[in-house]
Amino acid sequence: MRMNHDCALGASSAGSSRAGNRGLLPAPARAGLLAIAVAAASIASLAALQADAAEGEAGSGMAVNVVRAERRCFEDTLQMSGIVVPRREVQVRPEREGMQITSVLVDVGQNVTSGQSLARLTVPEGQPTPPGTSTTATVTAPVAGRIVAVSAVVGVTASARAEPLFKIAERGEMELVAETPVKTLSRLAIDQSARMDIVGVAAELNGRVRYLPTEINQTTQLGQVHISIGVDSRLRTGVFGRAVINLGRRCGPSVPLSAVLYGSAGPIVQVVRDGRIESRRVNVGLLSGSDAEIREGLVEGDTVVSRAGAFVRDGDRVRPIGTSGSAAR
Repeated sequence: MRMNHDCALGASSAGSSRAGNRGLLPAPARAGLLAIAVAAASIASLAALQADAAEGEAGSGMAVNVVRAERRCFEDTLQMSGIVVPRREVQVRPEREGMQITSVLVDVGQNVTSGQSLARLTVPEGQPTPPGTSTTATVTAPVAGRIVAVSAVVGVTASARAEPLFKIAERGEMELVAETPVKTLSRLAIDQSARMDIVGVAAELNGRVRYLPTEINQTTQLGQVHISIGVDSRLRTGVFGRAVINLGRRCGPSVPLSAVLYGSAGPIVQVVRDGRIESRRVNVGLLSGSDAEIREGLVEGDTVVSRAGAFVRDGDRVRPIGTSGSAAR
């Protein structure tokens, strides 16, 4: 009977073990699920590490001041310097030789009318006078205008072969005769407007291009441009002046001049795009104050480093400072 009992117990234990194993997956299946779980955890960990690295890299980028390219209009001008002269100068000399100046009746800057007496002359004592010839004479103004030079001196013998006694700016009209390189003459045209700063005249004067040269100085390769000023009592012959001639107007993208970096390959700007530096060649046009016109290479809204330099290079990650909105286009 004891043997039978032990057999019964053995049979019962074996049955219980088989019943328990029926609730578990086979060993190969359990190993596969474990591998999948490990792989998923590894991928999630790698993604988190990459995100942390990207965040750390962005936070460690160099901070740079940036500006956006903005639309601005530029005046296309040409500057030149010269001297003030009468538009038409009339020289006055005596009609008779050998007469002595007894009085000078006008001075520099005085306006005169046509036929007005300028000086009186007389035959020196002891000098014979042809019969029927007056011993005195009067020098008169041949045109109305303004006296710009006087060389007549009382007591001096006047001569038609000597320096003119008087120089008159006909109708008082003055102009600036300025020199400019021959390569700029093609941009000039008669009647273009000009602004002038004249030495001794506080206010800016307006004028227009009156005459363009037909000859060029072979040595200097400069041509003389005549800019009419008109009548102004403040002007003096021979003083220096500077003219700015308006050639037109252009509008387009502009950036501060400090944003342009000049190198052996030409001018470039450092564009910030997707948080990184991108050096871009540009065509610089007109300048106005501290701003530069960009004719090619940028469009309005592009973000550029406001002070270009060698401290950042292509591909460097940066943190833009100083402009609103997106860091780059």
